[in-house]
Amino acid sequence: MQPRPNHGLQPVFCTIVPPHVLDKLSQADDPALADPARRTLEADGARRHHRRVTALAWTPQAAGTSAPVPSKPHRTLYDCRHGTDLPGVKVRDEGDEATQDASVNRAYAGLGATFDLLLTEYGRSSIDGKGLPLIGSVHYDEKYNNAFFDGEQMVFGDGDGEIFLDFTVAIDVIAHELAHGLTQYTANLAYEGQSGALNESVSDVFGSLVKQYSLGQSADQGDWLIGAGLLAPRVSGVALRSMKAPGTAYDDDVLGKDPQPASMDDYVETEEDNGGVHINSGIPNRAFYLLATALGGNAWERAGRIWFDVLTGGELAQDASFTDFARLTVAAAQHRFGEGDEAEAVLKAWSEVGVPTR
Repeated sequence: MQPRPNHGLQPVFCTIVPPHVLDKLSQADDPALADPARRTLEADGARRHHRRVTALAWTPQAAGTSAPVPSKPHRTLYDCRHGTDLPGVKVRDEGDEATQDASVNRAYAGLGATFDLLLTEYGRSSIDGKGLPLIGSVHYDEKYNNAFFDGEQMVFGDGDGEIFLDFTVAIDVIAHELAHGLTQYTANLAYEGQSGALNESVSDVFGSLVKQYSLGQSADQGDWLIGAGLLAPRVSGVALRSMKAPGTAYDDDVLGKDPQPASMDDYVETEEDNGGVHINSGIPNRAFYLLATALGGNAWERAGRIWFDVLTGGELAQDASFTDFARLTVAAAQHRFGEGDEAEAVLKAWSEVGVPTR
């Protein structure tokens, strides 16, 4: 099959905290909760507009290069010092000793762990396959309740301390944002509707894989939570999302209840959040969890390889639906592992979440 055409970079601005969560938080009676949420929404809106403008000026990289592909990461960390000018002041470069700033060191480690997984397990040097330098900025804005990838770098807020803590505390959040770059340089999934939910889900998948890889956990040992440790003690919840049980990550009087569906029976039709990209991602998330735990062992070895093959295989359309993606995972499993347990487990996982594969 011929590779699907890629029609240029999609103007994507991806945040770890969904807009619907911040919207709910901005309506809180307590100004200490509502004000940071409103500031975060305003800052995200400005960055989203900037991303659209810069995407229009983007041109594809020239194909082919004689330069050797790096086998080690090149990380650079910056400190925004609670301002919004990016990238900020450089505070740590590749190979530098750890700083006195825990946020800088956590971001540095998280970027490195993501690079290591991609290279060691999938033979890919950085998110673009050519050793792209990894840039991260910490301490963005005042009480900024989010982390994002803007197409060029990762940015992490400190949280308000009331609802959200420092966004570098969860390695899967760091890997999630970086994985948006992986998607940008491969399938370049459009950030709306089902393709947007797949975009988000792929980042959750690789976020979880990096966390389990760094901790040496098998699929059965992983918690399958996205952003565990990110919620402040006052919040009734364990994380932003649960891949194992979508819709159960939090149930809080301020944040509301986790709205993610676990199957197509509860698919959410909405015009908000680019068609519910952070909500409906729970469906492919659960499919991956079911596959990984059914196969057992390390999730990055077989389940992760199947997802990676689809993402990088050249056949996934930018506007792919859940069904499109599911069918390609079946084909990828059969191509790599034959007509065995892997292909059967893929079929069963998608069937359990109500996504057809045939």
